[in-house]
Amino acid sequence: MVKEKYDVTGMSCAACSARVEKTVRALDGVDDVTVNLLTNSMQVIYNEKSLNKDGIISAVEKAGYGAAVHGDDRTAPVEQKTQDEMKDKKRKLLLSILLLIPEMYISMYQMLYNHFGLPAPDFIKLMFDGPENSMAFAFTQFLLALPIALLNRNYYVNGVKALLSKEPNMDSLVGLGSGAAFIYGIVNIYFIGWHLGHGNSGLIGQYSANLYFDSAAMIVTLVSVGKYLESKAKYSTTSALRKLISYAPKTVTVERRGSEYSIPVNELVAGDIVIARPGAVIAADGVIVEGKTSVNESAITGESIPVDKQPGDGIISGAVNINGYIKYEARQVGADSTLSRLINLVDEAASSKAPIAKLADKISGIFVPVVILIALMTGVVWLGLGYGSEMAFSMAVSVLVISCPCALGLATPVAIMAGIGKGAENGILIKSGEILEIVSKATTVIMDKTGTITEGKPTVTDVIPINISAEELIKKAAVLERSSEHPIAQAIVNGASNQNIDDITVTEFEAVWGEGVKGLIADEWYYLGNLAFIRKFSVVEENYIRRAETLANDGKTVLYMAGSGSFIGLIGIADTVKENSATAIKKFKALGINTVMLTGDNNKTAAAMAAHLQVDKYYAEVRPEKKADFVKELQSAGETVAMIGDGINDAPALALADAGIAIGAGTDIALESADAILSKNDLLDGVRLLRLSQAVIKNIKENLFWALFYNIICIPVAAGVLYPIWGIKLSPMLGAAAMSCSSVCVVLNALRLKSVNLGQAEKISTESSEKGAENFMEKELRINGMMCMHCQKNVERALGGIDGVESVTVNLDAGTATVKCKNDIPDDTFDKVITEAGYELVHCS
Repeated sequence: MVKEKYDVTGMSCAACSARVEKTVRALDGVDDVTVNLLTNSMQVIYNEKSLNKDGIISAVEKAGYGAAVHGDDRTAPVEQKTQDEMKDKKRKLLLSILLLIPEMYISMYQMLYNHFGLPAPDFIKLMFDGPENSMAFAFTQFLLALPIALLNRNYYVNGVKALLSKEPNMDSLVGLGSGAAFIYGIVNIYFIGWHLGHGNSGLIGQYSANLYFDSAAMIVTLVSVGKYLESKAKYSTTSALRKLISYAPKTVTVERRGSEYSIPVNELVAGDIVIARPGAVIAADGVIVEGKTSVNESAITGESIPVDKQPGDGIISGAVNINGYIKYEARQVGADSTLSRLINLVDEAASSKAPIAKLADKISGIFVPVVILIALMTGVVWLGLGYGSEMAFSMAVSVLVISCPCALGLATPVAIMAGIGKGAENGILIKSGEILEIVSKATTVIMDKTGTITEGKPTVTDVIPINISAEELIKKAAVLERSSEHPIAQAIVNGASNQNIDDITVTEFEAVWGEGVKGLIADEWYYLGNLAFIRKFSVVEENYIRRAETLANDGKTVLYMAGSGSFIGLIGIADTVKENSATAIKKFKALGINTVMLTGDNNKTAAAMAAHLQVDKYYAEVRPEKKADFVKELQSAGETVAMIGDGINDAPALALADAGIAIGAGTDIALESADAILSKNDLLDGVRLLRLSQAVIKNIKENLFWALFYNIICIPVAAGVLYPIWGIKLSPMLGAAAMSCSSVCVVLNALRLKSVNLGQAEKISTESSEKGAENFMEKELRINGMMCMHCQKNVERALGGIDGVESVTVNLDAGTATVKCKNDIPDDTFDKVITEAGYELVHCS
């Protein structure tokens, strides 16, 4: 069996993709076929002995579409195609709008004057007022509507194709309604001309009022807006793949026969010795043969702390060499490398994601043929009753016009557009309407840890000084680390950002790889590193070792520090949890959604984080392809999966998940692979997205109900059921007015989404808002060890967790915390929680 990918052109709706899939699946030798409307692609698994590429392409072309084998450059054909499609749709949309404006004004200027008092220019009245100008009035509208119809002729063509294939869809509804209105307008132009020629001026006004060129033009123009937005979503999908490929290095330096050569990365072969200098992206999976360094693997594994590497250690493509000069032997190159496999995973995931079936499309499959049948029967019945061809045609067209799919066609896109606007107001950027329906059905949410649940970078969380102030401890450590680009060193320097260290010099500085650093500061030696390193220069008491082990069990990296023979303290560093992550996870669980945390971090860090956040499940040391496997496993078990992530390593899972949601501060590749973006980098916005999607889907169902209810009531009236009894006859003009009213109702209902309450973030209040707050007790605590905003948040969180505490206000500069509480809390309680948080309570008053 051969698995091959094809680019398919000409598809515009779910019926098109279904038709292509049905056609190819029927070919002898085809084992499986998946057509993706979003990416205009098709994957076919077939037996090459009984079928070839030409046979597959020929079958697609006979079905009325175009096909070509996906090129060696995986993105260029699709990207160029979607770019061209976007430009073409934008051009047609702009031209349609430019023509629609005068079309609508000419058809409605009299109504604007009669109802709103807006006078028309004299030349408009001169050209179009009165029976004598009725032909100019009608023909001008025709000339403006005709190019709009031609620009959007795909709705008519595709609609007819869908009808002929017995698979009517929204294109069928749009084409039928717009076409009926357009044709009826043309017929009325002939009647106007005939009555003008025969001097029947009394009837001319009736036919002039029954022109529906404006309705015909408006329908296709509104739908074109949605199609253009769809094209933009398609471009975003292919752009993700393009950016992922661009991340890979284009050239690489290799050592061959004792000399260095710079070669294109695609010429790299297994066994080559590759040279990687600081800042270089690793081009292939391999093993280090010379040199020591630290590498940042976060793009691939999600591990936030860089990993030290030395000869004999493995290294993966896509990692970044931080600070060492190394040589490594390439083992897996080209398509076998980790980064290339990552690219393929994103490509295949995007191609295999089938579009969801639109509820309106399902309804139209029954609605359209029924309406056509009713219209035909109406015409035949009135002819048979002897009322004449004009009345029979008028009644038949009234049925078509009143059942014009504006309300039904607007039911979904208007609600979706209102929902997307509401999301944007709250920092939730939604790329397509499909994501709203999928998220509303989500049963499991998978969250990446680093950068999604956490801040995504190491931060000083604990400063434990011994016979020295916390400020002095972090200051000395920052002086030692300030020349290093290592993320942990940068975290220490940032932790001392409120202190002046630029004027302090370090002499005889030495970095001992894998152990620590040392140097002379003001003629005194200082040492910073792991326990084994510090023990070479001072004694570390057992109680501080246990303290460090406690921090390590919480997933923190612990550095020991000594100065001139004495141990002076501990510094804890970790990737801290974002402020609202715990609240978001709690709310997901309250909504009945299973929560899963995936991370490339080590198991100890992941276990501590999972226990703190109380997620239902967690998996540690997970590689990118494994993240996608977790998504597949859950989907195969019947779960609807929403994946929230931020890194390159999350891209395959984001693309494969039913709903891919990216954190706004994430990589470009993650943002492009996702269906929605939480631009405020707040996991709680994921909960808001869920609430918004549920509200939108409810609104769509309400719109569809009322649109169908309207048709059930009005179509029989338009067909003349009441005419023999009470003489009630619904003219096409009144039918169009009723149709317009139904559309207005749908729009107004959709606009209610602007008032949907998506909920607010739960944060620790800094002051009480309850009546009687003046009766609370207030205590001021003086605290040592707070160095940054993260320290401030840690203290707020620790004190706020004490039973009876109403509010906490921390002054970082003054080193104080003001606590309002409902009863007298013992000082020992404050001391305990402050100490457990890694700080020192100096005074309580």
